[in-house]
Amino acid sequence: MNNADYVRAASFDEATRLLSEKEGHQVIAGGTNIIDLMKYFLTTADTLVDINHTGTHHNIVETESGGLLLGSLATNADTAYNPLVESRYPLLSRAILAGASAQIRNMATNGGNLLQRTRCYYFYDANSPCNKRESGTGCSAIPGYNRIMAILGTSEHCIAVFPSDMCIALAALNAIVHVSGPGGTRSIPFLEFHRLPGDTPHLDNNLKAGELITGIELPEKGFSSHYSYLKLRDRNSYAFALVSVATALELEGNIIKDARIALGGVAHKPWRSREAEQYLVGKPAVRESFAACSDIILQNAIPYTYNSFKIGLAKKAIIRNCLMALDPASQLPGAQPSL
Repeated sequence: MNNADYVRAASFDEATRLLSEKEGHQVIAGGTNIIDLMKYFLTTADTLVDINHTGTHHNIVETESGGLLLGSLATNADTAYNPLVESRYPLLSRAILAGASAQIRNMATNGGNLLQRTRCYYFYDANSPCNKRESGTGCSAIPGYNRIMAILGTSEHCIAVFPSDMCIALAALNAIVHVSGPGGTRSIPFLEFHRLPGDTPHLDNNLKAGELITGIELPEKGFSSHYSYLKLRDRNSYAFALVSVATALELEGNIIKDARIALGGVAHKPWRSREAEQYLVGKPAVRESFAACSDIILQNAIPYTYNSFKIGLAKKAIIRNCLMALDPASQLPGAQPSL
């Protein structure tokens, strides 16, 4: 691992100033991703700026608009088990608990979760060409072993996927990311925070230089009655999703009034289809409606040599998860949903 100096920032203002002063400065909070990247020589830091002791952004508080503000330095574990999150945004709690291990959730912060980098094997292999590491070198995954790679929103420059579970639920909930930097504060709708690869796959998000995430705002509407998070992976623990689905439904009787469906493991960012969600509004909450919706979501999917199975898997996952959302109790251990 490369050597780095260490500075403990006393405030977020000091941290943003330090980050803006020199390109080689990097922020550290939980460190569950950046330390790995440094160990593999995939990123370097002249100085690690520790923001854990700033005294702010560790809490989860109610907002005046009736939602919640998740502090960027609150841990994933504290967020998942927070009583307000569990009762009002259970979809988010379930998604967080589906990710990583308990030890990592105890360290990882909410802000860091949004900023984690892809786990593409070629990105982690410093000897393989990778446009995310070094622009213009090529994408080894396209001609290579691409089983875990993206099928939606890809480009000729990158087919890596975004690994977060938490972010898939945040996308479905229409969260808002609050940031602060040298230019002041601003708010970014969650669906605009992460980027598709396009011709700049090295850029994962739309943060500006020196900006830090201060909080993640959840709107009042939490879909606490009809929700489900489904993660399909190669093993049951500590594995990233081949396909994941966050479903949030609002029903009037058996008719769908509002629908949110976000996919993970299939694109460079959490994936939603407004067309598919709008299709469901006014439809009965039955398998046939969800099957038609899944066809819309995957209509522009582009498979590669080893991941064509993801299209069928994603469609089945969407249908199954939507049916599970009708009865969240079906997600409890030992339950057998009627599919």
